[in-house]
Amino acid sequence: MEVLYELATDYTLRTVALGAAVLGVVSGALGTFAVLRGQSLLGDAISHAALPGIAIAFILTGLKTPIVLMAGAAVAGLLCTLVVLAVVNTSRVTFDSALGLTLAVFFGFGLVLLTHIQRMPEANQAGLDTFLFGQAAALVTRDVVTMSLLGGLVLAAVLLFWKEFKLIAFDPDFGRAAGFPVRTLDVGLTTLLVLAIVIGLQTVGVVLMSAMIVAPAAAARQWTNRLAVMMLLAASIGAVSGITGAVLSSTMRNLPAGPTIVICASAAVLLSFLFAPNRGLVARAVRSRLHARRLHLDVVLLDLFEMARHHPDLSHPHDESVLDLMRGRQAPSRLSLLQLSRRGYVRRVDHRWALTEAGIRRAGFLATGETWGTGDGPGAVRTAGGEVEG
Repeated sequence: MEVLYELATDYTLRTVALGAAVLGVVSGALGTFAVLRGQSLLGDAISHAALPGIAIAFILTGLKTPIVLMAGAAVAGLLCTLVVLAVVNTSRVTFDSALGLTLAVFFGFGLVLLTHIQRMPEANQAGLDTFLFGQAAALVTRDVVTMSLLGGLVLAAVLLFWKEFKLIAFDPDFGRAAGFPVRTLDVGLTTLLVLAIVIGLQTVGVVLMSAMIVAPAAAARQWTNRLAVMMLLAASIGAVSGITGAVLSSTMRNLPAGPTIVICASAAVLLSFLFAPNRGLVARAVRSRLHARRLHLDVVLLDLFEMARHHPDLSHPHDESVLDLMRGRQAPSRLSLLQLSRRGYVRRVDHRWALTEAGIRRAGFLATGETWGTGDGPGAVRTAGGEVEG
């Protein structure tokens, strides 16, 4: 309740939380397409390439207005994407190699420009280096409004071209064969990704922005196989991570908001990797253990059935020690026999174990795929209908 009160009354915390939430929603939604298309590194390259755009925008205008710097970052991000595509299409350089090379060149050029700006005699240039790691605490209402407007345009474009973006995300070859302008749609989706990255530069910086693109979408992917659900989950995880990071940063001393937001998003990825019901490591380990246990029960049941088939009566009891010797079993069969007994497949006769009617049917079906009964002995012959003669 105290946190909610501070969110409602503290201007700085409210502004930072709203800005971080907007960033999380937009980056999570666009990051969904980046993750599904295997272009996670593209977000990293675009975010780093935005740095020289910010520096050039300041040099040309002398302004630190968010919309001006965002425009410069957007132009640099689009230029980076076009350079990568040109290198890939005109040479034998692979896509990931082109991304890594372009990222290094643009980012290095941006650092050179920042160094030059810091040596300029004007005092107005101070603070541009905060775009490296972000400065969420410096957000004001004007910044949040700008982020919201750009984010709203990005999300509206995604909804408007939802079917087309879904098509190029999963089957671009089919879309090309069906006559869709796949290249144009690809450029449009990349442009929206650039805008989503530009929105978060002031909050988490160019170095950490790629994590906000990848982390919420990667976490959401563990919980669902549907694109719409994944996008909603990614946007929600991004928003919750942003608000949580902002709150933690305000309540703890010397804890920067940008890196804290990224850590919260990374924690969501870790929890999803561990506890997601279908793909989580814990759920997978539990399913594997249950499967191994069921398999071991079936093996013990089949061993008992195989021994019983050498007697006229399939319900003939056998010693537990014999089961332990079969197949070189290291673990004793007692636990499996007790579980089979609780399921009604075996029963205890004095100090031995015998198959019940249900156990005979189950073991017979596992062994032969047919239905067996207690009267089926070693001399019984099955008809095509599963009946027993003589």
